[in-house]
Amino acid sequence: MSTPYVLVLYYSRNGSVSEMARQIARGVEQGGLEARLRTVPAISAECEAVAPSIPQEGALYASLDDLKNCSALALGSPTRFGNMAAPLKYFLDGTSNLWLTGALVGKPAGVFTSTASLHGGQETTLMSMLLPLLHHGMLITGLPYSEQALLDTQGGGTPYGASHHAGADGKRPLDQHETALCRALGQRLANTARLLGGQPG
Repeated sequence: MSTPYVLVLYYSRNGSVSEMARQIARGVEQGGLEARLRTVPAISAECEAVAPSIPQEGALYASLDDLKNCSALALGSPTRFGNMAAPLKYFLDGTSNLWLTGALVGKPAGVFTSTASLHGGQETTLMSMLLPLLHHGMLITGLPYSEQALLDTQGGGTPYGASHHAGADGKRPLDQHETALCRALGQRLANTARLLGGQPG
């Protein structure tokens, strides 16, 4: 039997979402499970075949097997006009076989995003990522208000998932509350996956 893992699947263009993914992975590991970081390639209207099959740096590209075999999922994207980015949507649109077989039913999932402005669509982007997960029958974890950082944050952070205000130039680093909420989301996913899988803490 393979080792249980939480898939941290994301698309990041400027690095903010990938840093969030790393912090979520730390939370997963604090929760006692392996974190598997995966990304998706950029897409282009010109030609799909120009991208290499292995990225030059960072996380490997996700496969459907990565998704099928995970114990839990953290899904992340920057906002694009209040919605998830096209590369992540493109990947999710290719998961019909997993939906047909019910491969993700009953698995915990959470979402995360980063925006250039504080009111730039964080919550709608998170909700857009939740919709396909609900269709897959996944169990949405969210972030409860028992997380003090959710009450104290001056940047990102919502009950729908972790979020980050990156600034207009995309260079604002995660603050202490955003970091804490990313780790809390990862730990919550790991703990929930262990409970559902009957694994000791």
